[in-house]
Amino acid sequence: MSRTVTVGVDGSRESPAAVEWAAREARLRGVPLRLVGVREPLPGPLARAPFLGAESRQDWTVRSERLPRETADGVRLRHPDVDVTVEQHTGRPGETLVTAAKGSGLLVLGSRGLSGVGGFLLGSVSQAVVAHTEVPVVLVRAGERDADEYEPDPAGTGGPFAATGFRPVVLGLDTARPAEAVLAFAFEEAARRTTALRVVHGWTLPPYVAFGLPGDPEPYLEAYPEAYAPPYDSPYVQPYAEPGRQAAAHLAAVLRPWKQRFPAVEVVEDSRPGSPADHLVDASRDASLVVVGRRIRRSPFGIHIGPVAHAVLHHATAPVAVVAHG
Repeated sequence: MSRTVTVGVDGSRESPAAVEWAAREARLRGVPLRLVGVREPLPGPLARAPFLGAESRQDWTVRSERLPRETADGVRLRHPDVDVTVEQHTGRPGETLVTAAKGSGLLVLGSRGLSGVGGFLLGSVSQAVVAHTEVPVVLVRAGERDADEYEPDPAGTGGPFAATGFRPVVLGLDTARPAEAVLAFAFEEAARRTTALRVVHGWTLPPYVAFGLPGDPEPYLEAYPEAYAPPYDSPYVQPYAEPGRQAAAHLAAVLRPWKQRFPAVEVVEDSRPGSPADHLVDASRDASLVVVGRRIRRSPFGIHIGPVAHAVLHHATAPVAVVAHG
């Protein structure tokens, strides 16, 4: 059974989008929404500064505590069917959010949109939380709207259209080490949205293609990349198609028991050569949610997210869920 959805609340412009996304997710799951605010104590020198009187310190405290309560009031008005609670903590935001999220089914944080291009600018707090919590974390960019999760309106108005439903959920899958926690999360999210799950798998080109030996089809593949997709029906690439067949067959074998477990979820298998991160970023443009995995590392030092998750978090245009696994 799903547990509480927790969302971090602060004064940034991306925070409202994260709160709204978390409220919609709590409604989909039928669970309470918990808003967590973290008040950082004033640095020692500033706290002792003679020009910062008791009244200023009290005002700073009141404003930091008021924000989560006011945010919760707004959520209750917009989502009356969601049970909303508020918690206020004091401490370092990254460490405090990791502790506060324990026992939650999901933690949602905001991420600043990159100026001029689609994607995320992952802040130090978000990066630390993603790297150290074992709770699934969803990063939501500033400006994310309810309408962005739905297929385009065929009437051309740009808003959500009831007949189209949610855009697909996209899963980045490492078939060499498929993680059950990541697969389960992605299938469950697609099932909740009654939408398709697009499973993206990138594989490495064999050396005789990657290094352009005589007779290779690289120029042809640049013009016709679908030649490396099933059913590999171009005679020109037949000698080079076997790696693609093997990768597609392996992907199908990994997904077979999950398709049986979730028969109502339409699964689109997308196996192609090249960078998994690049393929996931491309797929995010038409996704309601992108799901990637992160291997759990017990070291308390350093930020360990993984190159694919790191790239997707910075460049995807849809909300990104990072699911920790062993």
